[in-house]
Amino acid sequence: MKAATPADLTGRTIIVTGASPGSIGFETARILREWGATVVTTTRRELELTDAGSVTRFAKSFTALHDRLDALINNAGVHLDLRSQWKEPHLVDGHEIHWRTNYLGTAQLTSLLLSTLIATAQQTGDARVVNVVSKLHSRATNDQLFGEITPYNSWVAYGRSKLALIHHANELNRRYADQGVQGYSLHPGAVYSNIADRGLEESRFLGRLRKFAAPLERRALMSITDGAQTSIHCATSPSATGGLYYRGMTTADPSPEALDATVAARLWDQTETWLATHH
Repeated sequence: MKAATPADLTGRTIIVTGASPGSIGFETARILREWGATVVTTTRRELELTDAGSVTRFAKSFTALHDRLDALINNAGVHLDLRSQWKEPHLVDGHEIHWRTNYLGTAQLTSLLLSTLIATAQQTGDARVVNVVSKLHSRATNDQLFGEITPYNSWVAYGRSKLALIHHANELNRRYADQGVQGYSLHPGAVYSNIADRGLEESRFLGRLRKFAAPLERRALMSITDGAQTSIHCATSPSATGGLYYRGMTTADPSPEALDATVAARLWDQTETWLATHH
């Protein structure tokens, strides 16, 4: 895969969530640091997206130490129940776990850091929010954003959370691009990373099987270095345009559901209502 064009990022500050070793986020952060950026990374020990208090503490800690934020790369997320064994949703804070983690937690973090992004854009002309999503967003429909998934399917639930993140990036771009803050969403590709580890942790057999098959999986899938390139492109390239969906470092067509601006605005407003009770 073609690599993102290197840039001098000296003086820029970037947050990359979900940067545990072996992840796309870890590699994204490593490369951005090599290019000169000050990179703040998180794992679940620093930032638990299902916990509103944890998100608030992280955002306050960041803004206490940094008055600049050039890019927020929302990479963290979970994909659980890979074996499709759950017959009912697992709830956290009253919400289905993929929705609560991948979407609501990310939306809260972005909201808390938005004023810093706007202030940076006023000084530099450019600040960015990059939502790492998945082609699996196409498994969900807009109706499911405002209702239940019936019958429950964890893969559809995961896709729903990623569809919501595309709407989030698009709506953020519509609302704040005139203030210099752009929103991006992207599919990083089929990458050999640690994302499946948590989804298989309940099965020792499948965990061992995956380790046994790792050499074949590595050859079949992209490396984390390749998987990081589109995130880096969206976060740094002057040619990357906000409000669009990217794949393989170029614009691509998301599912038709993701292009409905009316749904995006409705979801944004509904999320704002939820955020008002969780800040």
